[in-house]
Amino acid sequence: MPDTSFNYLTADKTDLYRTLMRAFSEAKEHFLVHLRPEDVLDRVRRDGRQLDLDAIQAALGQLVEWGNLQAEPDTSRVTTVEDFYRARYLYQITREGEAAEAALATYERMLGHHGALQSVALADIASQLRALRTLLDAQDGEGEIDSAKAHLLLRDITRVFTDLADNARDFMAGLARGLDLRRAERAAFIDYKDRLLDYLRRFIGDLVTRSAEIAGLILDIQRHPAFRPLLERIAERDAADLAPTPGLDVAEPVPLDPALARARMLDEWQARWSGLEAWFIGSSDRPSQAELLRSRARRAISDLVDAVVQLNERRLGRSDRSADYRTLAAWFMDCETDAEAHRLWRAAFGLTPARHLGIDDDSLQARAEEPVPPSRPWAEAPPLRISPRLRETGSHAKRGVPPKVRDRSADKQKLRARLDRESLQARDARRRLATGEETRLSEIGRLDPASFDLFLRLLGEALAATRDPEQAVRTVTGDGTIDIHLEPLGPETRAVIETPDGAFGGRDYRVRITDLESGAIPAPQPERTPERNPAPGDEAAA
Repeated sequence: MPDTSFNYLTADKTDLYRTLMRAFSEAKEHFLVHLRPEDVLDRVRRDGRQLDLDAIQAALGQLVEWGNLQAEPDTSRVTTVEDFYRARYLYQITREGEAAEAALATYERMLGHHGALQSVALADIASQLRALRTLLDAQDGEGEIDSAKAHLLLRDITRVFTDLADNARDFMAGLARGLDLRRAERAAFIDYKDRLLDYLRRFIGDLVTRSAEIAGLILDIQRHPAFRPLLERIAERDAADLAPTPGLDVAEPVPLDPALARARMLDEWQARWSGLEAWFIGSSDRPSQAELLRSRARRAISDLVDAVVQLNERRLGRSDRSADYRTLAAWFMDCETDAEAHRLWRAAFGLTPARHLGIDDDSLQARAEEPVPPSRPWAEAPPLRISPRLRETGSHAKRGVPPKVRDRSADKQKLRARLDRESLQARDARRRLATGEETRLSEIGRLDPASFDLFLRLLGEALAATRDPEQAVRTVTGDGTIDIHLEPLGPETRAVIETPDGAFGGRDYRVRITDLESGAIPAPQPERTPERNPAPGDEAAA
């Protein structure tokens, strides 16, 4: 038998049926199971719709026929024999009707959901995991764990993690739709680009710093000897709350096997924990979801930059076939006669040269001396002399042995050696600068060209993120691999860095550069007052 639970969405009175079904859904949320037609009418009128009772009863009867509602005789208000034989019903929503309304609510919610990258959720997960590890460690000397508190922590972790994963998936899925330029205004898109770039960079930095900590906490917790017994006690708590289910052929509830209930709840908690582990901990053949999200977010930054380039090219009038066709269509609409439209067509599509013909200098000179008017028939015009070779082979050039293919293996080897050398220099520069230790610019000393280029790039990103030149700044590079902490010293201080190309000088700073890809987590540094280099008189006084 075909399912008719969704028929009210395509019927003629869809709005009325939707209103009635929402009234029953809201009533169930307030633990009201049965509704009379008068009750439904009151709820509909509270929503601002004016209907009569006959229309409501007819619509309720149709919903019963489709299986969305169930009708039962209403004998509570029977006082006479005539009332008994009069059709009075109580209505309640069926499982099919409730499922249809739930599906519509999920559809509307997902249609309007845009997703987000929740940096706060990462901090919450790390905080809850630290609390859970502390709870496990605290029981070592006392024996018993507060299972109620651990249950609450695990439920919070599961809820926050599920919300984080769902929002991140929805955000990355909708990001491509946000980069659609067909209806984009330049000013609005540039503003959107700036805010989105800042949003992605901030999340990538938080994801890099938090993922390593969360992965370490997950490994510490699941290696703890009390973690498995704790999950078993939590599963037992959940199993105690399971409601009995009715049997298929009997009206009495079927008793639930406690052992099976505990095993089922334990499997569910283990699956949730495995999902959390797979999200933050990867393997050699399967990267974690956090790593995949990080790479997708970094690729989104480059996609966003490409979209801005396309927008600028469109604004500068560069090659854009769709814009050209739209402009040409507007020109056709402005043509007053068919003759003008035909002239425009020939100008746009008909003025193509005969590529198989060629004219030499003698022919051009002859035409200049004796022009041929366009009105002369082609049969009376002087003929165009075509080379026999062009007529036979399609080319003026004489066929011969094709040139030899040049061997580029030596050039490729040189290029490969150069790339390897530059990659090695970049790794050495990163290893020298990104030590994670605090130093001063004046103490760096001499830098080779590769190290100096990396230093300038990092210094530029840190200074670009500075709001107050007298305050310390901490930022993460755009690719999320290096953490930079820059603290200004006194205005009179000076640092000089020697390079093979000369000396680079300026105000002295205290700097700490940390390589985040090595797994190091930079610790927060205490606030300091700006220092200054001692003046010569101060040294003498000392």
